Amino acid sequence: MPIIVDEVVISVEVGNREAGGDGAAPAGAPPVADKQALVEECVSRVLEILRERQEP
Repeated sequence: MPIIVDEVVISVEVGNREAGGDGAAPAGAPPVADKQALVEECVSRVLEILRERQEP
């Protein structure tokens, strides 16, 4: 029986102060805007791969 994925939800928490993080980016880390662009690109590629798998 095949498994059909209708929706993929990815959530990320950056700088969790409650877990002991200070919320500041480490030295040499890309700015938040660059991180957001990277996450968006990754999600886009994953969704593209999933769509290709669904095509007959």
